[in-house]
Amino acid sequence: MISNKAKYAFRALLAIAAEPDGEAITSAEISRRYNISHKFLEQILLDLKKAGILDSRRGKSGGYVMLRPADTISFGEVLRIFQGALAPLPCLSRQFYRRCEDCVSEANCEIRREFARSYDASRKVLDSRTIGDALTNSPMEQPIPSEERRAG
Repeated sequence: MISNKAKYAFRALLAIAAEPDGEAITSAEISRRYNISHKFLEQILLDLKKAGILDSRRGKSGGYVMLRPADTISFGEVLRIFQGALAPLPCLSRQFYRRCEDCVSEANCEIRREFARSYDASRKVLDSRTIGDALTNSPMEQPIPSEERRAG
């Protein structure tokens, strides 16, 4: 389950990226539009700014703007900013790898093998889908097979 912080980050990014001609939008407007605590939203926007995704402008037409094109910002990238590792087990994480303390052999671990399948599938989707895709409603390249949807 994603945190509220990550969910609000996605909402803010979608709102900012949707602004015509790259115009700035204020945090107050995003806060009002999505009923997010303004103070909490400011923390999120600062994290996105530190990550090099957003920039802020001061003055009369100030607010937040995209620093990078929306089609270069993946859902996986944003999720990692706010939640760290996406992997369900530390031994599956590429960025936050840690050997499981009770593991005798990663190569023969049934738990690791089974969780790796679902993690790989979800990571591929999260890393291939972008904020730009969400704005344009572009379909996924490879739909999830119907038998996998029923099992979920």
